[in-house]
Amino acid sequence: MLSPVRLAVWGDPIDHSRSPALHAAAYRALDLPWEYGRERVTEAGFVGAVDALDATWRGLSLTMPLKNVAAENAVSLDDAARRTGAVNTYLLTDDGPRGFNTDVGGLARALREAGVTRPRNARILGAGATATSAVLSLAELGAERVEVVARRPEAAAALRALGRSVGVDVVSAAFDAPGTPDAVAVTIGALPGGVDAGPGIRPFAENGGLLVDVVYGTWPTPLAEQWRAAGNTAINGLPMLLHQALLQVRVFVGGDPAVPLEREDDVLAAMRAAVMGG
Repeated sequence: MLSPVRLAVWGDPIDHSRSPALHAAAYRALDLPWEYGRERVTEAGFVGAVDALDATWRGLSLTMPLKNVAAENAVSLDDAARRTGAVNTYLLTDDGPRGFNTDVGGLARALREAGVTRPRNARILGAGATATSAVLSLAELGAERVEVVARRPEAAAALRALGRSVGVDVVSAAFDAPGTPDAVAVTIGALPGGVDAGPGIRPFAENGGLLVDVVYGTWPTPLAEQWRAAGNTAINGLPMLLHQALLQVRVFVGGDPAVPLEREDDVLAAMRAAVMGG
């Protein structure tokens, strides 16, 4: 009897994760009898938990707060993981865990799906870890200038350096800056879920184009409501979640997030139905 192939999503908290539904749908569509579970793993316990895995384990999906410690303990990193310092995917090999960041590619694919092809100017609300991935996603789409709006503009210093490394001019601004913000084609909402940015967000909503709010739990968020009140479109983070998971499946099946799966359209449709109803 063949040993099972095991995968899981780890994080803390983890009960909210949609990853088991996404991955189960993918492996059913691929006729792979793989097991995909979930487990609460803390940052302090992460290295020991990885070391305890046996040869039946093929890979891990990693969520907060494990992305940085996962990057620090990987034997190799793909380009997105190296640039962000964050890993959301482990491919477990005889040499050790190979680290990947599929958040970057997942957001880029979600933006393309929403009709964003080459946004010359874009805006990111927030300057945390999600904003780091968003800068690279926008660079992948050909953005030339990205404005990062944060409560503390100095928090965007690392994002400016990251932008320079990929040919994007990253500038910073405050939510309460005087004047009217420039109009952009797309805004990435990278604020913690449920955070109300306050009345100062209204000018950004009016001049923000399409909002992609990475939150996918409670919807609409206060940010999305501001966008809709301004007459603009807002979408949640489920498309990003869907596409980053598809890239994870590519890693787990073939070892490379850039190589499409067999019958990938069918796989994507099954995954979409699992979390978005079609």
